[in-house]
Amino acid sequence: MPLTKTLLVLAVLLSGAIPAASAEDKASDQQEKKVAEALNFKMKTLAGKPIDLTSYQGKVVLIVNVASECGLTPQYEALQALHEAMASQGLVVVGVPCNQFGRQEPGTAAEITAFCKQNYGVTFTLLEKVDVNGDKACKLYQHLTSLETKPKGPGKVGWNFEKFLIGRNGQVVARFEPATKPDSDAVIEAIKTELAKS
Repeated sequence: MPLTKTLLVLAVLLSGAIPAASAEDKASDQQEKKVAEALNFKMKTLAGKPIDLTSYQGKVVLIVNVASECGLTPQYEALQALHEAMASQGLVVVGVPCNQFGRQEPGTAAEITAFCKQNYGVTFTLLEKVDVNGDKACKLYQHLTSLETKPKGPGKVGWNFEKFLIGRNGQVVARFEPATKPDSDAVIEAIKTELAKS
C-alpha cells in the first residue's frame, strides 16, 4: 500500500501540473525583469555610495543629466521644486552630472554637491559624474538613448538637462529636450499621468 501511494504521488508530480505552475512562475519572473529593465542598473551616488536603481521600482523616476556652468543650470530650481512637491506621491528626481557638453561640469563631487546645495538647495539624488554619450557612456545611458521614446526618439543626448521619464512599471515613457523646462506643462502632465497609475 505505501508503494502504491508513492507511485500515485509520483504520477501526480509527473502529470504536468507542477511544471505548468513552474512555467507560469518563470513567465512572471521574466515579466518582472522586463518591466524593470530601465532601472536594472547599479551606480554610485555623488557621495560615492553604491545605489541600485531597482530600488525605484514602482516609483515614477525623472532622470536628468545636469551641469553647474550651463545656461540651463537654473533648471535645478524647478527640479528641486518637483522633488519637494511630488516625492510624497511617488516621484523620484535623479540628477546625473556630466562634463561632455561644453565642459560645463568640471567640478569634483564635493564641489558639485556644494554648488547644488548652496545655490538651489538640492536634496534630490545626485549620481556620480559620468559620460552619457559615446564609447564610455555609462550603461544606464546606453540603454536610455537606445529606446524609441517620444517625443524625441532614440539617439545621443543633445545637451545638459535632457530628461527621461520612467513610469511606475519601469518603462521609459517620455524623453524631453534640454530646453524643455522641468515645470513645463508637457513634463508636469507626463509626470502626473504616471503618478496616477498603480
